[in-house]
Amino acid sequence: MASQAEPSAMPRTPLSKERVLQAAVSLADAGGIESLSMRKLAQELGVEAMSLYNHVRNKDDVLDGIADVVIGEIDIAASGADWQTAMRRQVLSARTVLLRHRWAPRVIESRTGMSPAIMRYFESVLRIFREGGFSVDQTHHALHVMGSHVLGFTQELFDDSPGLESSPEAAAILAREMANEYPYITEMALAVSHGEGLGGCDDDLEFELALDLILGGLQKLQDMDASGERIEHRPAHAKEPPSVNDVDPLLWQAIGDLRSAATHVLDVLDSQREGPQQRAAPVTRGRRPRAPG
Repeated sequence: MASQAEPSAMPRTPLSKERVLQAAVSLADAGGIESLSMRKLAQELGVEAMSLYNHVRNKDDVLDGIADVVIGEIDIAASGADWQTAMRRQVLSARTVLLRHRWAPRVIESRTGMSPAIMRYFESVLRIFREGGFSVDQTHHALHVMGSHVLGFTQELFDDSPGLESSPEAAAILAREMANEYPYITEMALAVSHGEGLGGCDDDLEFELALDLILGGLQKLQDMDASGERIEHRPAHAKEPPSVNDVDPLLWQAIGDLRSAATHVLDVLDSQREGPQQRAAPVTRGRRPRAPG
């Protein structure tokens, strides 16, 4: 009786752009964005580095892609809820995602284009404001006020990540030395410390506090516009251009003189190119503009 054939080896999952990007996200999560390279990515996937270029153009293409992967993990608020609840829920979802991928804020900020994933996310943000009764102008202001909060992170003034460990006694000595020259910095550092001596603050608590203040302020903006209390201050560069009737006649004269001089120069150049046998009467290229009467 013929023996049964040996089962063939399990087929390898084909390489795809999605697999490449998911592997890149895993590498960045494990070792930070600095650990991500095309060589390491190929090793992670068990392929030759050149195989990657069938799916991504270069490392910048990978960075664009993993930024989109992260943005795509954010839960988009559904229509129907009041705008503050919807915006708060969506922004805190974004923060949860970015805390899972701590390298992502720097990558997102470094991208120069607007991919479909980022466009869809900001479309949802604009929808929340517009369905919440914000005008286009108010929505524009709101985006500027929200800044990077809308994506779940803030640009911190200082990096308060843990450095060298120090004993409470050493921290107290440092605080006393600092207090002589920097009394208010020392006061703040000691007041917000969540450990012994000098320490960091609760980033999540501070983020939510700032978010609530921003949303409350935007509600105030909307209320003031509705009641007519707010006066729009337009910058100087946003003023309407002057009417032609407001232009000084001397300026019109100067414009006309410049145009006449340019016409003369062009006529001379034409005659030099044509040669003495082909010279013709100069063509009038333009008339001096007349000041409005």
